Amino acid sequence: MGLAALIRLSFEGQDLRPLAKRFLQRAQDDPTDANALMDLATTLELNLQPEVGLGVQAQALQMCAHYCVLKPANARLRVLCLMAPGDLSTNAPLAFLLEDSDVALDMLFVGEGVAPVASLPEHDVLFCAIGESEATHPLLDRLKPIMDTWPRPVLNPPERVMRTSRDGAHALLHDAPGIIMPPSRRLERADLECLGRSELTLETLLPGERFPVLVRPVDSHAGHDLAKLHSAEEIAAYLEPLKETRFFLSPFVDYRDADGQFRKYRVVLIDGRAYAGHMAISSHWMIHYLNAGMRESAEKRTEEARFMQNFETDFARRHAAAFEAINQRLALDYLVIDCAETTTGELLIFEVDTGAVVHSMDPPDLFPYKLPAMHKVFDAFRALLAKAAAEN
Repeated sequence: MGLAALIRLSFEGQDLRPLAKRFLQRAQDDPTDANALMDLATTLELNLQPEVGLGVQAQALQMCAHYCVLKPANARLRVLCLMAPGDLSTNAPLAFLLEDSDVALDMLFVGEGVAPVASLPEHDVLFCAIGESEATHPLLDRLKPIMDTWPRPVLNPPERVMRTSRDGAHALLHDAPGIIMPPSRRLERADLECLGRSELTLETLLPGERFPVLVRPVDSHAGHDLAKLHSAEEIAAYLEPLKETRFFLSPFVDYRDADGQFRKYRVVLIDGRAYAGHMAISSHWMIHYLNAGMRESAEKRTEEARFMQNFETDFARRHAAAFEAINQRLALDYLVIDCAETTTGELLIFEVDTGAVVHSMDPPDLFPYKLPAMHKVFDAFRALLAKAAAEN
């Protein structure tokens, strides 16, 4: 079935357990059916069994590294997507951008424990879909010299993907015009424990900053184990249930608007041009689209519709200098930016990422304004691929 179809079913609230049983039966009937195992692995992760899912994925990858994702009858472009073993946040889910298009998409997994391939699938463009993380850094580093001599155009080359770490992106963007990006200090667990015992000061770790601060494990996304701490005394309780050994520490920036609401924007940068992804509005500082009450509030959806429909003449124009700086300094062909606006009008950047999900899964009866905006993103991505292929 593939990743995009399974995520869509999960997003719609469907019970995936019958599918998991079907995939398991297929794998039992044919132990060489790597596609069944890969679908089973995805289904298990979506059913909140990530460790089991990763084990099944490893079995699939020991048998086969190459998977055909999209194979339209009228394919005019062939894209090979370079992937790393890992959970759903490890790689960019490109299938969402190319559904119902004339682009054939193949996934090729690389890395430890992956079966070798006798020959590469035919392709016009190679896209490095591997996202930045501590786990993928060694692989991205090893891929750089290989990508430098790749016989086809390469989009999102590995050395540029590595720039998107929280601390790496801050180093590149903190002094860019129109941008506020708070520092992210990478710390060992022992450093946080020392801060909690007042053996280290916040000034030592984040010069010029004060509480409250944000802390999260390195490689944490979507708010997992992210906390806002108001004093050093809260650190021990935060760390107690966690096993992670490395963390990011950042100052908290209060970005609420005059009405007391927080607004978070997802912007997609494709070939240097910004496109609207979504907008979420919440009374809580930690915003995720699915918990922001967008389905329940017609007022919020009306505001998001204005954001998306007027994006080119409003938000993108206001922050044109910021988006140009991001494009110049990170130099990625495809990038997702999660951001807000400060009370003084700057672009407040939370995260830049090549692997965030950009999709058209929201029900059109509630979100009729989204599909036209998403088609702009999809068309721009298709144009990026065609432009790269033409340069070959």
